[in-house]
Amino acid sequence: MRNYVRLLNQLSTKLLITASLAVVLSQPASAKVEPADAATVAQLQQEFIETMVNEHGFSTNQVQQLLQQASFNQDVFDAIQRPWEAKPWHQYYPIFLTEKRLQAGLKFWQTHQQTLAKAEQEYGVPAEIIVAIIGVETFYGEYLGNYSVLDSLFTLGFHYPPRAKFFRSELAQFMLLANEEGLPATELMGSYAGAMGYGQFISSSYRHYAVDFDADGVRDLLGNPVDAIGSVAHYFARHGWQADAPVAQLLAPSDSVANLVEKGLKPSATVAELTERGLSLTSTVNADLKAKVFAFELAEGHEYWLGFNNFYVITRYNHSPLYAMAVYQFSQQLRQAR
Repeated sequence: MRNYVRLLNQLSTKLLITASLAVVLSQPASAKVEPADAATVAQLQQEFIETMVNEHGFSTNQVQQLLQQASFNQDVFDAIQRPWEAKPWHQYYPIFLTEKRLQAGLKFWQTHQQTLAKAEQEYGVPAEIIVAIIGVETFYGEYLGNYSVLDSLFTLGFHYPPRAKFFRSELAQFMLLANEEGLPATELMGSYAGAMGYGQFISSSYRHYAVDFDADGVRDLLGNPVDAIGSVAHYFARHGWQADAPVAQLLAPSDSVANLVEKGLKPSATVAELTERGLSLTSTVNADLKAKVFAFELAEGHEYWLGFNNFYVITRYNHSPLYAMAVYQFSQQLRQAR
């Protein structure tokens, strides 16, 4: 671990950002979004009721009653406009890469080592990745969220125009989930975005990827770490995790590395193609692997990483390279410490 940190620090001090790259990486501050007007909210609610009745078999009364029990939450509305992933890397990673989280992760690994080994064998996802995800998401169940899931989805689905369609879809999934799993829709708590349980699954992910990993007849991601472990592994496997394949590699500084940074998350070029364009590797990898160069903002300059398919899979959990890098680096801390 000391050698890894030393290499990271050495490279970080050498990678100074160019003016052109600063323009590419910078994102203009978004104007504050105002809630939808009352007429729009009323229309969207009526359309939602009709959808739930016509497509999902609910009665009009069922949907109306649930909506009447939901409330607009200003804190939720404000929180979605200041996500942690908007922070630069040098401010983002200290939130997650802490000694306290590392020790909690090692304890969680020790407690659930048989379950983690089973998940790794069944789905091909390393234990350290599963432990890292649950640690980053909820500190191993300590912080499951203090927002009403119903209120969060109601607020964002009807009042937050930029992503209202997505969150109305999640509200529909939430109603279906509550019916299928026998969950009390008005009592469930989660994140401001409506994510729930140890692994912070949104409702659609809960319905499609949760597994009953202890075979007790219930898919419980809210209070059962065994089901959560299996479900996180299942999610990664279904999104294309490749067993024994690399995740990311820290890149040595070069004059051309900054020019290899492009928008998007999915790898589209092979290592061989990137090498022909000037990529310099710190260790040998299969030249046929697809990869993508990412830049992470430091207090001064940037550090550059090569992300492979498995790095992209982590971004399917949270569509942010910062999140994926925090999970990956935490997983390496866990593996090396254990």
